[in-house]
Amino acid sequence: MFKKRLSLFWTFFKIGAFTFGGGYAMIPLIRREIVETRGWMKDEDILDIIAISESTPGPIAVNSATFVGWRVGGVAGAACATLGVVLPSFIIISLIALILEQFQALRAVRYAFYGIRAGVLALLVKAVWTMYSKCPKGMVSYVVMLLSFLVAALTKVNLLFIIAGCAAIGLISSLVFRKGAEK
Repeated sequence: MFKKRLSLFWTFFKIGAFTFGGGYAMIPLIRREIVETRGWMKDEDILDIIAISESTPGPIAVNSATFVGWRVGGVAGAACATLGVVLPSFIIISLIALILEQFQALRAVRYAFYGIRAGVLALLVKAVWTMYSKCPKGMVSYVVMLLSFLVAALTKVNLLFIIAGCAAIGLISSLVFRKGAEK
């Protein structure tokens, strides 16, 4: 069991150390590690991980690591995975805080961050594409996708309300379609 916990810690430490851009940028890496490399979960579980991670308070990367760790190794696994994903950022931010003035002034560092931003955008697009390809498709799904995007992009409605609204629409539509299929 110690080996599995160490593996959870190290897997999420690597993800936390080498991914810039936050939790959404980590999704493709988390998927690759837990599905393809480690075989801890299946591709279908990724949508559950994302849904649960978005629905609970806190950063999606931490919530994802905690959820995966719990599924793979219980409470201790959750603690190891969470510590693994958080520790690299803590170390990096602590080091940057020590040398912030000099770090910001370096031209090469500014250009490196421009490149990192472009890479993060590509990872976000990949995450959206993966989620879209795994999501059930139909008229209700397309309408919910479009409406939730428009509300999120054009208004200041809290994202939790948007997620709750999407969940309510999905639940209502499944009940309506199930009743229609039973008749």
